[in-house]
Order: sequence, then C-alpha cells, then structure tokens
Amino acid sequence: MSAKFLRRVLTACASMLVVGGLLAAPASADLQKPSQQWLRDSQAGLFLHWGMRTSPGYTSCSAWEKAVTDGGWNPAYWVTEAKKLHASYLVLASFHSRLGYSRAWPSKIPGSCSTKRDFLGELIAAAKPQGLKVILYMTNDAQWHDEGGHEWLDSAGYSKYKGKTVDLDTQDGFGQFSYDNFFEVMKNYPDLGGFWIDNDNAYWESHNLYGQIYQQRPDYLLSNNNEDTPIMDTISNEQKTGMTPAYDYPQATYTAMPRLTEACFKLPDTGSWWYGGTNSAVNKALNIGRLVTNSGSSIKSLMAETAMVNGKFPSNQESFNDFANTYLSAIWESLGGTEGAGYMYGGMQPGFWNDGAHGVITISKSDPDLQYVHVLTKPSTSTLKIRDNGYRVRRVTNLRTGAAISFSQGGGSLTLTGLSGWDTYDTVFKVETAGRTGTYDPKTVTLKASASASGHSGQSASDGDYLTYFDNNKTLPVNLDYDLGSAKKVQYLGINQREDSVSYARSASEQSARIKAYQVFVSSDGKNWGSAVKSGTLPSHRGVQFVDLSAVTARYVRLQVTSTYAASSDSTRYKRLRIDETWLGSDYATSAG
Repeated sequence: MSAKFLRRVLTACASMLVVGGLLAAPASADLQKPSQQWLRDSQAGLFLHWGMRTSPGYTSCSAWEKAVTDGGWNPAYWVTEAKKLHASYLVLASFHSRLGYSRAWPSKIPGSCSTKRDFLGELIAAAKPQGLKVILYMTNDAQWHDEGGHEWLDSAGYSKYKGKTVDLDTQDGFGQFSYDNFFEVMKNYPDLGGFWIDNDNAYWESHNLYGQIYQQRPDYLLSNNNEDTPIMDTISNEQKTGMTPAYDYPQATYTAMPRLTEACFKLPDTGSWWYGGTNSAVNKALNIGRLVTNSGSSIKSLMAETAMVNGKFPSNQESFNDFANTYLSAIWESLGGTEGAGYMYGGMQPGFWNDGAHGVITISKSDPDLQYVHVLTKPSTSTLKIRDNGYRVRRVTNLRTGAAISFSQGGGSLTLTGLSGWDTYDTVFKVETAGRTGTYDPKTVTLKASASASGHSGQSASDGDYLTYFDNNKTLPVNLDYDLGSAKKVQYLGINQREDSVSYARSASEQSARIKAYQVFVSSDGKNWGSAVKSGTLPSHRGVQFVDLSAVTARYVRLQVTSTYAASSDSTRYKRLRIDETWLGSDYATSAG
C-alpha cells in the first residue's frame, strides 16, 4: 500500500469528519479541519513565560509595565528569535498562575494585573506580516493566588464589576473571571491564533466555553495541556523526561495520529519555565534531537525560552537560537514539509537501528517517494541498516554534502556502507525511492479477529484507513486471521500499532500497550493450523514493526498475540491492544538503483 494511497484515504475520511456541526456535539471537535492546517504545516513554536514574577519580580502592575517599557521591550525581537528556531507560532504565557496572573494587554475587567500598553496586540501585529501566529496561554488555576505572600487576585474589584460576590481564590470564582477574559480577548483580537489552555475548569465546561469559542472565532485553535480533551484541536505533552535516548521525546507521548500533538519542553532543560535571574545552559544535542525526533513522529515542538523583563533572552539562549538558525537551515528540506515516516504516512522504520544507532525518518508530503534518514546517535561501525518497509531505493546521498552513499538492499533492509564524517547532532541521508513493492493490498485481504470491541473489528486493521483501528477488547490471547483468497507466498507481516500509549513504562500507571509475545500460524483451509511457524517478541517501540517468516505459501495466516507490555497496575492499558493497519508482504524489496 503506497503512501500516496494512504494519504488519499486519510483525506477522504477526514473530509467526512469535517461535515459534522460542532455545536451539535460539543463534547468533541472535528479531528481535522481547515483552521488546523497552519499548525499541521508547522514543525515548531516558541513558548514564552513572561509576567510580573519574571525576575526580579514585581508586585505592582504599573511598576512591571514601566520596567518592561523602559527596558526596551520590542515584539519584533521575539518574532525574529522564533524565526531563528524555524518556529511558526508563539505562545504568550503571561496570564499564568505562577506569574502573577498578568494580563499583558488592556482590560476592562478588574481582577488581576492588566497593562495599559497592549503588549499582546503589538506582538500579534509584529508576527502576522512574518507569517507567524500568536497563541494566548490561559490558566484554569487559582491555587497560586497568594504565592510569595502577596495576593495577586482582586476579588473585591471583580465582585463590584459583576454586581455580586465572587471569590477569585476559588476554582469556581476564578473560572468566572477567566471565562469573561476569554470573551474580551476574542472580541479585541480577531487575528489571535487561539488559546493554549492549561487544563480545564469546571465553570468553563458547564458553560460550554470551548463550543462558544469555536462558534465566535472558528479560525481559532484550542490546545490543552497534558490531558487529551476531545473538543480541543491539540494536546500538548509537557516536559517529558526519562527515556533513552534522552532526546527521543515521542517515547513519552500517548496520542495517536492524526490527532494534533505538541511536545512542550524547556530549552534550558533545568530551572523554571520563566526567567529566574540565571543564564542557564542550553544543551544543543538534547534540543536538536528533540526537535528532529518530534518531526519524525509528526509532533510539533513547543520550545520554551525564558524571556527577561525587557523581553530579551539570556545570552546562552540567544546563542542557541543563532546556532539553530544556521544549523536547521542547512537541513530544513528534511524537516519542513514532511511527516514522520514509519507511521500512517508510510516510510521506512524509525527508531533503534544496528550497532547502537538511533534516529528517525521523515517523508516528504509532496513526494512520498522521498525520505530522509536522521541519524542522531551514530552506529559504532561504518554501516547503517534500516528496515526498508518495501521501498525500492534508487539513490542515497548525504544531504549536507551531496556525496553519494553506497547502499544495498536485501532481506527487508536498506544497508548503507562506508559511512564516516558523522555530524555532531544529526547526520541526514536523503533517500530517493521508486515506491513500494511486494505487499498485498490490505483491501483485498479479509481479516477477522477472535475478539474485538464494538466498532473496532479485525477488518479495521486491514482497510487502508488510519482513522479506524482494531481493538481486542482487552482479550488475550487474541487471533488475527488473514484470508488471501487463494494460496500465495507470504514473507512477512507489517504492523502499525496505534500510538496511543507511551513506548516505555513511565510509571506503574503509564505503560506501553503494544504487542509483546506472539506466534504465527498458517493454514490451507482456515481450520487446521498445526504448529506455529514463527514465535517471538516484538519490542515496545514506536513506528512500524515486522514479523519475518521463512517464506511460506498459504491462503490463511494467523497472528496470535499472547501478551502485551502493560502491567496490571496500568488498568487502562493492561491487555489492551489496538492496531491501526497490518499487511502481508510477498517479497522483500530490491534496489532500484
């Protein structure tokens, strides 16, 4: 099945989803819609935590505003720095529970700091002609109302404004105050890109806030932090750590494509999200690696920098931005206009390769026969071996130098040889292919499951549609039986499991719901299966996985999954198995070069 075919199927199904009216089903937004396209075309954003408690910190709103203006704050600076990072949007987090609930814009609603100067408006005006969007952070949280011994919220002022007593120090009272602010901002800033919302507030939910936002500003984007709220356009995963390699951020995410997903992380990976008075170091390998691995999983990198009171970044962050500008420009062909390969867009297998090598692969949106191999951790040898997923390779070059790379294909793998001169952070190989070969069209294969959840039959894993998936209804062992219609050669199985769990155990209750132990059987009649022709264990890794067979000829093939990775402590994912697509391969690809 070609990447072009998958894209056509996905687009057609997505168009069907867009037809539904939002207000008719306020609990869930359209999975894909035109207002999201700019973010789908992006790779990165710049997150700016900046408010009254930015060091040295102020308790007077007017004093903070004076310090900002006297310091020479200029919105063009933030826009320029974002473009150095190849970011397409900025998220302004001043109305933050830990930053004094500072509204960096004029407001007629009393209740917290509101500046006379319109910093938000100036930023939107500076970003728009440069093709950048501005998203406004909104907090749900009143718990930090008296942080540092100062009361940051004005309940008396807001109560007078509302004509009733409202305690802003409570979640319900703060919910009312912030609710009013959403509408004032929508009225005053039609060119705003949307809201980045830090979790939910019961008052918002009970008053259908999100549905009203979409109704009044259908071009706005809504992003939610940490929890996957269906009505939101995007889920953002905050500062995930602990994986190996440390830069492979997607290992800690749990949202399946094509859901829009952000990875939100601090560029100075230690310290607060906001400027606390220090010039923290920025780890180039970690942050370049995070951006690249996120791109290789179609995840957007929301990179946080700590703006000082005058808006400038500490010198280490400025230096990193300058470095990133040059570094990323040299390889942007392999990042901009691409999707993550090895997932729903087709492509070779990313992740853990031979001899300690690790990286991701990106695939061009405009030319799915063009892929880019990003080697972030080099192998201990001069050879790199990657599962080719049936793509016939015509040519391989080093993207930076243009030098031709020696390669061969066989046994399901692309092997690059004689490699040297590795880049410190990301060696990129441009792989030109002649498309895929040797796979049976899943739509010609009947697939039945021994157990399935309602609406998620076995055939959902063999329909060419990544908007449907098979669910085993937490039943193990479970069989997936393939019927090819007649006896045919079978060389391997390809499997794209649903990426709706982490790929390593982050905690007792956040574990991988992927295939662990399996067996493969074949049959001529679909009744007598005999002994397994293959038994093994799949790794708990993201992206396409393969089960290779000694070539057999059979009409029926059974994949029996006997265990998955999640432990019983993770009750949500224990014994759960979801598969987006599977397919049978008849032959391994050979070189087209």
